[in-house]
Amino acid sequence: MRHFKKGITILSIISFLLLAACGNNAAEGDTTKKVNFLETSELLTLNTTNEEDFTSFTAQNQVFEGLYTLDAKDNFVPGVAAEMPKISEDQTEYTIKLKKDAKWSDGSQVTANDFVYAWRRAVDPKTAPGYAALFKDSILNATEINDGKLKPTELSATATDDHTLKIKLKKPVPYFISLLSFETFFPQKQAFVEKAGDKYGTDAAHTLYNGPFIMKKWDGNTSKNWTYAKNDHYWDKKKVEVDEIRVKVAKDINAGVNLYETKEADRAPLSGEYAKQFKDRDDFVTEKDALISYLKLNQKRNGQLTPLSNNNLRHALNLAVNKKLLTTDVLGDGSFAANGLLPKDFVQNPETGADFRSDSGDHLVYDAKRAKSFYNKALAELGTNKITLELLGDDQDTTKTIFVFLKDQLEKTLPGLTIQIKTMPAKAASELTRTGDYDLSLAAWMPDFKDPWTYSSLFLSDYYNNSMSYHSEKYDKLVRSTDAELASKPLERWNAFIASEKVLLDDDAAILPLYQHQTAVLQNKNISGVQKHAFGSPYSYKFIKLSN
Repeated sequence: MRHFKKGITILSIISFLLLAACGNNAAEGDTTKKVNFLETSELLTLNTTNEEDFTSFTAQNQVFEGLYTLDAKDNFVPGVAAEMPKISEDQTEYTIKLKKDAKWSDGSQVTANDFVYAWRRAVDPKTAPGYAALFKDSILNATEINDGKLKPTELSATATDDHTLKIKLKKPVPYFISLLSFETFFPQKQAFVEKAGDKYGTDAAHTLYNGPFIMKKWDGNTSKNWTYAKNDHYWDKKKVEVDEIRVKVAKDINAGVNLYETKEADRAPLSGEYAKQFKDRDDFVTEKDALISYLKLNQKRNGQLTPLSNNNLRHALNLAVNKKLLTTDVLGDGSFAANGLLPKDFVQNPETGADFRSDSGDHLVYDAKRAKSFYNKALAELGTNKITLELLGDDQDTTKTIFVFLKDQLEKTLPGLTIQIKTMPAKAASELTRTGDYDLSLAAWMPDFKDPWTYSSLFLSDYYNNSMSYHSEKYDKLVRSTDAELASKPLERWNAFIASEKVLLDDDAAILPLYQHQTAVLQNKNISGVQKHAFGSPYSYKFIKLSN
């Protein structure tokens, strides 16, 4: 599987959003600075070479650190690396120096070999996660190793000494530094991992840390509680002001709001009616996201063409949904209509600095009259006056509310269309989507790294996450050119991404973009420094501050 997180369900989104920071309720005389957080799902793993989820990504970003990390504005800054990399003129060789004071939580030094070892595990077919694709798309020999044709030791990433890492890429990769800030590129200490064996990363005791915090009181993936404790061996520990972050699993938004209103929590997420109810309060905050929710339109199911193989029907569905009404009346959390694949405020034109959405413009904007025209053409081409489509999603309340709205919009605008809602636990819904056993499926995407490729590659004909039998030679050619002959031609590459979005949407209406998510929260002014990221790990807690 490629890029596990890219197939996230609405359950995963809510798990990602439901984070609440609780106040410092230390006993009198206790100077320990503590906060309490809520997550809506259990922590599954601290092994960065396992498949992962939002809770795991958040946790890993607190207890580990890669070569580079993100600041509050999502700029890349050195983490374990001592400086930014030295890059060869042809952009295929990277030399990276490591900090000599970067330590593991046992006091030993973090070395270049720790990165080499972890990366070999990430491409070795015996241990590789779905995110092996990130290595296969970038580092020389990674594909051949993952295919079993070469040994892991032949990966073109080597430690020339304890503090120097040399990497050879298979081609120029414009977003490679972004990858180096991503969890699967984090280090692992070979001696510790091999001693822990299959238990590595499965609980606090069988994990070694090099980040601003260490993990305590986590007994495994059924644990409902864990604690991030300040790491005394962390190279930048003076910047870490909070001593403990206590986490408890609580699986609904109402619980977070109740904790906030009773002053037991300093931060509580909002959605739907809660967001609309509290939006005028001075402690209401909206945080930007680069996450896009959309409907997959499956063109072939169980080997048979579906009505969605008809281009006019796909256009009709896209134009029949009033996305603005969805975001204002149903969601109410600051989310806004998505009229494109790539999100707003994510990537910019390499020459002008213009946002991708400005350059690409809006696509498939709500237009009921045009929707009916496309629909009538579709009915004629399909030789019918009635169409029934199944709408698949998880069984969370937010999903069900969205589905009621979509069913009403589509059936009223397109007479003769019947939408049958099918909701089930997230894991089961995700599996049906993965195997293509659906008509319409609600999906969402948060980028793993800062580059249009993370979105555009989703709908390549042979891409794992496609799972909707979409095939366009024109789209494939445009997107693949950005990873090949245009990789070192920034403006031409940018224009190819722009053109590919027009093919995907204007020409083929292959998916139905719905909205760009925004995170709405109530937040106590005494809590600051929770860093929200547009890509990679959702949050960083290193710079959390508590004021009186």
